[in-house]
Amino acid sequence: MSDEQPDEEAPIFAIAVAAELAGMHPQTLRQYDRMGLVSPQRTAGKSRRYSMRDVVQLREIARLSAEGLNLEGIRRILELENQVSDLTARVRELEGALADGLLARPGRRVAAIVHDASLRDHPELVDAVGAAAGLALENGRLQADLRARLEDLRASRARLVEAADTERRRLERNLHD
Repeated sequence: MSDEQPDEEAPIFAIAVAAELAGMHPQTLRQYDRMGLVSPQRTAGKSRRYSMRDVVQLREIARLSAEGLNLEGIRRILELENQVSDLTARVRELEGALADGLLARPGRRVAAIVHDASLRDHPELVDAVGAAAGLALENGRLQADLRARLEDLRASRARLVEAADTERRRLERNLHD
């Protein structure tokens, strides 16, 4: 048994099946195709094949129509929704590229907080997480600095002990001579 999710873009439904799933007459689907409200893929024999995404869009068209919108209004709404989806995907792509660019910069390390889009409605939560992450990063930096200084101190102490031992041995040699 496979755990794969079916591809919602796969053109698997013939017009009669898609019409039944959408609760419409097949002729209505042909009309919507001519108007550009839905664009099913075509087989080599030129018959329409609808995806699950197309069926969902057909149901949305029916819902908007039942609310009193005309087909031109529905077409415009669907066009705008598609633009929003495209722009949202582009924003995610640019956010990823920006984060990659920042992380690739030489010099001081930076952090990027990638979060669910639903948190855009709660910027105070993102700010709080950013502040906590900033404190944690600063704490880590300070601890690393402290460890480095402690190691320098130990090395300095070892050099002082070695210098004192060397001087003591020199003085002992001078006293015996």
